[in-house]
Amino acid sequence: MNEAQTLAALAALAHPQRLRVFRALVVAGPAGLLPSVIADRLEVARNTLSFHLKTLAQAGLVTVEQQGRTLIYRAEYERMNGLIGYLTEHCCEGGSCEVSTSPPCAK
Repeated sequence: MNEAQTLAALAALAHPQRLRVFRALVVAGPAGLLPSVIADRLEVARNTLSFHLKTLAQAGLVTVEQQGRTLIYRAEYERMNGLIGYLTEHCCEGGSCEVSTSPPCAK
């Protein structure tokens, strides 16, 4: 992933409802979910969900497959892993991103 793709993905995930939708699709796995199922599980209006799914799709975080009149949304794992990889490589400079639990040294 490049910086622009990373920013688009982070911006898409920076909304509570979109983050919940994305998490639900990740948990659903490769089978994906129908919009009606997502709306029911997350208790979100379908027109609002449509807007959030479109934003996630534009960021490349979800894909949509049309089967007849049915739409199936799936998490795009390659993009998700690319985002995690980008953050690890560029934000942690390739090192471990572990957080120390010990307090900083006092002077």
